[in-house]
Amino acid sequence: MQGQQTSIPALLRSRKPGFTLPADLYCRSDVFDADMDVFFHRHWIFVGLECDVPEPGDIYSVDFGPTSIVLVRGDDEQVRAFYNVCRHRGARIAPPGRDVVGKLVCPYHQWVYDLSGDLVHARDMGDDFDHACHGLRRVNLRNIGGLLFACLSDDAPSDIADLETTMLPRLAPYDLAHAKVAFEADIIEEGNWKLVIENNRECYHCAANHPELCTSFIALDFGYDPAGLEGAERAQADAHEALYTTRMTEWEAQGFPSRAVEHVAGHVTNFRTQRLMMAGPGESQTPDGRAACSRLLGHMTRKDLGDVHLWTHNSWHHFMGDHALSVIVIPLSPDRTLVRTKWLVHQDAVEGVDYDVENLTAVWKATNVQDAELVGLAQQGVSNYGYQPGPYSRFTEQQLDTFMTWYVDRMQANVY
Repeated sequence: MQGQQTSIPALLRSRKPGFTLPADLYCRSDVFDADMDVFFHRHWIFVGLECDVPEPGDIYSVDFGPTSIVLVRGDDEQVRAFYNVCRHRGARIAPPGRDVVGKLVCPYHQWVYDLSGDLVHARDMGDDFDHACHGLRRVNLRNIGGLLFACLSDDAPSDIADLETTMLPRLAPYDLAHAKVAFEADIIEEGNWKLVIENNRECYHCAANHPELCTSFIALDFGYDPAGLEGAERAQADAHEALYTTRMTEWEAQGFPSRAVEHVAGHVTNFRTQRLMMAGPGESQTPDGRAACSRLLGHMTRKDLGDVHLWTHNSWHHFMGDHALSVIVIPLSPDRTLVRTKWLVHQDAVEGVDYDVENLTAVWKATNVQDAELVGLAQQGVSNYGYQPGPYSRFTEQQLDTFMTWYVDRMQANVY
C-alpha cells in the first residue's frame, strides 16, 4: 500500500536553500494546480504585446490553463483585456490567436459586445433586461512600454509599479508600440514550467549546447568560478569586467539605463533586467552577430547599445537596436509547457528588403529546440525514483536559487 502523500506545505518547507526543488514540486498534478492558482492567477503575468493588436478592432486571445483572456484595441486606441467568456451562458467568444472584428459576437447565441466590452445587443431578453449589467468582465491590464501584463485576481499586487518605473525608460528608445511581429513560433517543451524557467536563468549549459547563441552571448556575463581560471583565462575575464564597467558607465551617462535591477526574492512581482554587451560585432543575436534589420527599432540610431534583458516569472525578453525577442511561458500540464517566441521589428520594416526572416530568427529557433531537449531531459530526471535535489553552482546558477527562494516564499504566502 502506498504511503500518504506529502502535503504541499511540507514539500515547500523541505526545500533546502541552494538546492533544486523536491521532485513532487516539479511533477505532481496538485502542485501544478497550486502553481496555476498562485503564479498565473494571483500574480502579474506577461500576456502579450501592444503590437499584437496594432489597430482598432484587432483582438488577440491567449489561454492560461482553463482561463482565456482576449486583448482588444478599441476605437479609442486603448488596449483592454477581458475574460474570453460570454455573459449569457459562458461560451467562449474568440478562438485562440489574432482576429479583426467590428464587434465581439458570441458564436453561441449572438450576444454582441462593442470593443470597450459593453453589451450592445442581446435578443429576446425582454424590455426589462439591463444591458449595462452584462458587459464583458475586465481583466487587470498594465501596458509597460508596449509589454502587456495582466492579473486575473481582483487583488492585483501593487508592486507592478516598480516594474513600470524600471522598464519605461529602458524601453522608451525601442518604441515597441510601433513595432510589429515579424515572426512567431510555438514549441512544446516536455517539462514543468519551473524547469523551463530554470533553464533560461543560467548559461552554465550554453557552451556545450548553444553554438548559435554563443556567437553573441558572452559566457563570462553569466558567472564563473574565479578559482577555475588561470593565466590567459584570468586575464581575459579581468579585461572583460573592466570593459563592461566602462561601457555601462558610458551607456548610463548617455541616458541609457543599464545597471542590473533585481526585484526577486523578497518582492511579490518577480523581475530582473540588465543591459549586456554582445560578442563579435556586438550588434544583434544573429548567426554573424550583425544587425538582422536595417531599419532600427523605434528611435534607435545606434547598433552598439548591447542587449537589454528582462526576465519575469513567465517570460524573457531581449531588446537590441535592430529587433527584439519576446518569449512567453504558458504551463499546459505538470510536464508540458508552451514556449511562444515573437520576433519584433520596426513597424515600417519590409520583409525581404530591410530584413530576412531566416536570418532574423535562426539563432533563437535553434536555441529553443536545443532548450526543449534539455528541459525534457531534466523532466525525465526529476521524475526518476533516484532523483534527489542537487546543488546549484553559486557562481553560475545564483539566479536559479533566487528564483526558487522566491517561488517557495510566494507559495507559502498564499497559504500553501
